[in-house]
Amino acid sequence: VLSGCGVYDGTEIHEASAILVHLSRGGAEVQMYAPDVPQMHVIDHSKGQPAEAESRNVLVESARIARGKITSLSKLTTADHDAVIFPGGFGAAKNLSTFAVDGKDCKVNREVERVLKDFHKAGKPIGLCCISPVLAAKVLSGAEVTVGHEEEEGGKWPYAGTAGAIKELGGKHCVKEVTISFPVNSHVVRQFTHVDTKNKVVTTPAFMCETELHHIFDGIGAMVKNVLKLTGK
Repeated sequence: VLSGCGVYDGTEIHEASAILVHLSRGGAEVQMYAPDVPQMHVIDHSKGQPAEAESRNVLVESARIARGKITSLSKLTTADHDAVIFPGGFGAAKNLSTFAVDGKDCKVNREVERVLKDFHKAGKPIGLCCISPVLAAKVLSGAEVTVGHEEEEGGKWPYAGTAGAIKELGGKHCVKEVTISFPVNSHVVRQFTHVDTKNKVVTTPAFMCETELHHIFDGIGAMVKNVLKLTGK
């Protein structure tokens, strides 16, 4: 489920691409969706500032990432799919919800809320990365998610405050790394993701951390792998 095109006002493109690569590698068939609604605003990504005279549609912009093959979110049903995944990017907090403006008092797009509740009720896995776990925290009371660390740590975790907001939303935050690995019984364990087995919600910090792109790619791969595993197929 996409939220536009571009990190500051839509879907984080690297995250979306990484998800698609890992889904393809995992043998999954993919359909992309986005809500057919106006964006909250448009950001000039070269300046990091709002483009005051512009307006864009979330579905139309998301079609850039989907190479044109995209469907309105209103048509997404659990009957047709085994799992659903939400990339991050500020679009999740601006277009899929009002989290960027309202924080713990945010509202979630009606279709996004429906999809999350429908997949949860059907016992089908939900994957989220970067800022998008706030959607699950808001809609699925008590869901366990991660956005990484809870302290900024000198700029390594610039959005660490989101962890506190998740708790205020009714979710449980679990601290996870993006780059750390350690040996356990001769195997290397990488704490890239958190798997809430009860709710079948899988999350990973991704660009919530200031780190190298390949670490983010690996973390997203772990998230996708766990989502596919939870489908039981």
